[in-house]
Amino acid sequence: MLIYTADKRQFVEHVQGNEIEERILARMLGSGKGKPSPNEITSWRNSMQYMENVLSASGIPDDAGVAIEYMIPQTSKRVDFILTGRNSDGHDTAVIVELKQWEHVEATEKDAIVRTFVGGREREVTHPSYQAWSYAALLEDYNETVQTDNIGLHPCAYLHNSVSPAIGDARYRDHLDRAPAFLKADAEKLARFLRQHVRKGDANDILYRVEHGRIRPSKSLADHLASLLEGNAEFLMIDDQKLVYESALDLSAIAEEHGKQVFIVQGGPGTGKSVVAVNLLGALTRQGKVAQYVTRNAAPRAVYEARLTGTMKKSRISNLFRGSGSYHEAEADTFDTLIVDEAHRLNEKSGMYQNLGENQAKEIIHAARTAVFFLDEEQRIHWKDIGSREEIERWAKAAGATIHYAELRSQFRCAGSDGYLAWLDQALQIRDTANENLDELAYSVEVVDSPTELRDRIFALNVQANRARLLAGYCWDWDSKKDAEAMDIRFAEHNFAMQWNLDKDGSTWMIQPDSVHQIGCIHTSQGLELDYVGVIIGPDLIVRDGEVITVPEARSKNDASIKGYKKALKENPDLARKKADQIIKNTYRTLMSRGMKGCLIWSADPETNEYFRALVHQHGGTPDAVGEQEAQADVLPFPKLAPEGVEPFVNALPVVSFKAAAGGFSELQNVEQSPEAFDWVAPPEFIALKPGMFIAQVVGASMNRRIPDGAWCLFAPPGGGTREGKIVLVQHRDIDDPDTGASFTIKRYHSEKTSDPDTEWRHARIILKPESSLPGYQPIVLEDDALSELVVVGEYVAQLDS
Repeated sequence: MLIYTADKRQFVEHVQGNEIEERILARMLGSGKGKPSPNEITSWRNSMQYMENVLSASGIPDDAGVAIEYMIPQTSKRVDFILTGRNSDGHDTAVIVELKQWEHVEATEKDAIVRTFVGGREREVTHPSYQAWSYAALLEDYNETVQTDNIGLHPCAYLHNSVSPAIGDARYRDHLDRAPAFLKADAEKLARFLRQHVRKGDANDILYRVEHGRIRPSKSLADHLASLLEGNAEFLMIDDQKLVYESALDLSAIAEEHGKQVFIVQGGPGTGKSVVAVNLLGALTRQGKVAQYVTRNAAPRAVYEARLTGTMKKSRISNLFRGSGSYHEAEADTFDTLIVDEAHRLNEKSGMYQNLGENQAKEIIHAARTAVFFLDEEQRIHWKDIGSREEIERWAKAAGATIHYAELRSQFRCAGSDGYLAWLDQALQIRDTANENLDELAYSVEVVDSPTELRDRIFALNVQANRARLLAGYCWDWDSKKDAEAMDIRFAEHNFAMQWNLDKDGSTWMIQPDSVHQIGCIHTSQGLELDYVGVIIGPDLIVRDGEVITVPEARSKNDASIKGYKKALKENPDLARKKADQIIKNTYRTLMSRGMKGCLIWSADPETNEYFRALVHQHGGTPDAVGEQEAQADVLPFPKLAPEGVEPFVNALPVVSFKAAAGGFSELQNVEQSPEAFDWVAPPEFIALKPGMFIAQVVGASMNRRIPDGAWCLFAPPGGGTREGKIVLVQHRDIDDPDTGASFTIKRYHSEKTSDPDTEWRHARIILKPESSLPGYQPIVLEDDALSELVVVGEYVAQLDS
């Protein structure tokens, strides 16, 4: 929607006549978009004065077009300033200018995010270059006129009050290359940028044509999204996921002729709601329909975008992933389909101050011909969460929509076990499932003795796939957000201190490789999954005499999840306590169901810890459940021999565990003296057994060009002669193997020698080289004094299970 339009000459007259803000305001009010704030009106007056100065000095022709506050269809986004005309070749062109009144700007570690003073305090906000480029990308990807008429779009940002060089920090280079940013002293540079792209006037009414262009996704966007999904195993659908997916596609088609459709899909943790949602986004976009993936929580949007693109960088498909508060200004039926994941997290109001719009469920239904809501009411974990089947039905009926229902039942998290979720409900006393227990579940549940043990176990489980994390209830203040050296969660009696989730990683914390060294909360983990999760239960949930009691007052002051509880407690104590109880129990149910293979638990309260331990033991869990599950996953492909039948190195070879990353290999020198220290197996008949040989399973991908991850291999004892070029198993105190985290590693051996008057030669350095098809593996280089401590444990002979 065009709010203010003029040519350059008229714009200059309106600014110089001190009437520009009144003209913009009048047209804004006439559009029915409500009255802007006084601060916004002031910003028009100030910013347009700067733009008038630039245009007057730029040599831009008087009949170039000017638009202010252009509202991009299908969004609530407004472009501050657009200049239109033709370039030196006579092609239609438009320059998009994002205007900022910021004075001081700080760079952050997050992609496309800066810190500045806005809204009364310092906040993290989108880098204006990315913001301007994303607007151009929206028009290129969704406006048919821009696509077919080849209108050139050129975004930039102008921070006319700022001298902060941080806006041009090298970490933002990708965004600055696509949309340059100009500071207070750069008025002449901005003028040259405008003049470069607009040499002639707008004789073709570019903005009018864009305004009336049909909205549809471009073929390039559809093809790109299709290529990202194709062959991506993480987004493959099976069982009832496929049924829900096809049903949603049918409803999107039906809506074109038979009116508004609402599809409510209910499903518990791990039933594949997000998998279906992302696939729907891809399929509808390929069909030429305007669709977006919507969540209240930023973490799933960021993580699924990163998993699709394989990068943490903001990309073109970012415009396909939206927050649930993006639709309060959307026109009716702007979208073909809105796909709402985690609909239980919808809020009533939108905006930074929760003061925009009426109801997010209502607004989403209003904005789309078809709205698909994926819902799990037992994951409502915030005081302001309003998403429920009843709430969605109410607004769907008010909009005259036809309502459809489906349920996702197949459980893919928690080892496919609905029994574990039922056990959680019983354990947390959410509902009575007395007949459900942990017996015969292919899922590991363990209660540990200390936070230190919990941390160490998660570290060990994380080694192989980087899919184990520590999570906790939000009962400790986030001091490290302001002081990078501060420790947030401390248990001095256990010599334990860790920080909350890495602030620099934002919403992608869960999938960052270093995040295992921090503790995540409900806000950075909901909607996502791991292999193993370690959960610290804080003082907001305790057990007394077998009763699970929630303590809202024990939550951190930094957590907004129960903001509103104290006020509600005064108005209706019983209702307030019931709602807070549900939120806290749902929070731990959600945290404890993030793992696909197992959950480890520790409570800061001893009686609570013993309560969970007793439940685990009572229902078939064992203290070593996780370790046992891991062992079962690595079944030996060779016959294991009884001790009485073992003849070392005659009919049997020992099996050494590389996964036991704590110990060394000195015991290998004493096999014949202590054969009971090993499992002994009968190797394949073609092996000519020799003393000192052993079998081990190789873990990791650092040598996958030669040795696949998980392969069972034969090693010989280190012999005489050169080791140059051989694959060896070595141990050294300075080695930190990327696959095992241990002080030993398997690599190809290379030695660089130098002359020595006493011994003729000596090692100058030893290089242990990986041979991997994956990026990120680096050679390990040992020099000087470190060389003397290198121990070659064995030489690779062959893979035995190929």
